[in-house]
Amino acid sequence: MDDQQSRHAPDPAVPVRVPASRHGRCPVVTAGRGWHDAPHRYVETGCVLVDEDHGSPAAAVFDALGGEYEKAFASSPAHRASLDRLLEGLAPGSRVLDVGSGTGRPTAAALAGAGHRVLGVDVSPVMVEIASRQVPGAGFRCADIRRMPLEDGSFDAVCVYFALLQMTRAEQSELVRRLARALRPGGLLALATVPLDVEGFDGVFMGQDVRVTSFAAEDVVALVRAAGLAVESQESVMFTPAHPDARPEPQLFLHCRREEA
Repeated sequence: MDDQQSRHAPDPAVPVRVPASRHGRCPVVTAGRGWHDAPHRYVETGCVLVDEDHGSPAAAVFDALGGEYEKAFASSPAHRASLDRLLEGLAPGSRVLDVGSGTGRPTAAALAGAGHRVLGVDVSPVMVEIASRQVPGAGFRCADIRRMPLEDGSFDAVCVYFALLQMTRAEQSELVRRLARALRPGGLLALATVPLDVEGFDGVFMGQDVRVTSFAAEDVVALVRAAGLAVESQESVMFTPAHPDARPEPQLFLHCRREEA
C-alpha cells in the first residue's frame, strides 16, 4: 500500500540490530529519540521499529483497511511499470527509502527481491506488521515521515507511491524537499499521486472517512522541480481499484533525479 498518509483520493548502512524473540520472530520495538544518531542507520531486515508518537488520522484509516488495500491496488500495471523503471536505474545493493510502505507489496517486495537495502516507513502499525511478515528481506519502521529525521545524501532512491494525500500542501512541499535532500546527488525519486486540485476535501475511501489534499498534475511537476529534482518521465493513467466502492481515479507517476552538485 504504498502510503504514508492517505494513498488515494475519493472522487472530487548499518542495521539497527533488534534481538529476535524466543519464538524466532522479530518483535515490535519502541524506538528511542536517538535511533537516527548514527549515519546511514537502517532497520535490520525482518524487524519492526515503532515510534512512540506515530498516531495520526491516516494511521486509523489504514489500520482499518489492512490487507484490503493491497488487494484493491495489486493489479495496477502503471505501478508495476514504475517499479520496473526504478529497478533498471539502480546499482546493485542500493539503499532505498519506501515512504508509505503499506503492506510491503508490491514496492518493498520488488526492491528487496532485487537485492536492494530497503527501509519502509508507514504511519500505520497494522500495515507495518503485515509488511514485516510479507517482506522479511526489508526493514520497516512505524513512524510519521513528516517528523522522522532524514540525513542528507543517505539514500540512492526514494519511493513515494500515493503517500502524500492526507498531508497539507505545505507539508507535501516540505516533505518532497526533505526527500530530495535525503537522496545522494544523482539519486532517484519515484513519486505517484492522484493529481486533483483539491484541498481539505472530505470524502470516503474504501469505506473510510478521509480528508484529502492534492495538486493538479502541472503543480506536482512544479513542486518536485522546485525541490531540485529533474523530471525524467511522467505518465498519467486512469485506474479503477478492485473494490466494490471504488471509482476510476486519475494517477500521475513521476520519475525524477536529484541534480548533481
